[in-house]
Amino acid sequence: MNKNVVIALVLAALLVLGFMMLSKNKQPSTSVVDEITQTEMEDELTANQLEVALSEQNSSGETGTVTLVEENGQVTVTLAMQGFPEDTPQPAHIHVGACPDVGAVKYPLTNLVNGQSVTTLEVTLAQLESELPLGINVHKSASEASVYTACGDLLF
Repeated sequence: MNKNVVIALVLAALLVLGFMMLSKNKQPSTSVVDEITQTEMEDELTANQLEVALSEQNSSGETGTVTLVEENGQVTVTLAMQGFPEDTPQPAHIHVGACPDVGAVKYPLTNLVNGQSVTTLEVTLAQLESELPLGINVHKSASEASVYTACGDLLF
């Protein structure tokens, strides 16, 4: 075989190998695709979710978090409290107005028991936003509903 032919074949093989490596590097790896998909899912979840911190009121020792998640035109409201009285049902509501001086009840929520409550409302986050100001309030008990233990404002 001619020396020039061998050199030409080696160069051709190197060029083909080089193009293959370049084209492989241009394709996103699975982990990059997964990261993009995860980021899109987190963005969508954030757009359909609101977190509200509940601050202590009246030296109750109670604080907590409210998570509002919209799905299929409904909002699920989940309350998780710390410092709650055990085995004592506590009324909770979304009130008109802002903390600490909230007004009338706009949306009643399921009573908290041992610091937990989940309620589904027939409303969207956009509807709630259009009704601002709104505050989420937890009461000491049904018999002491005038005593507020924790409150937080809905902020979009």
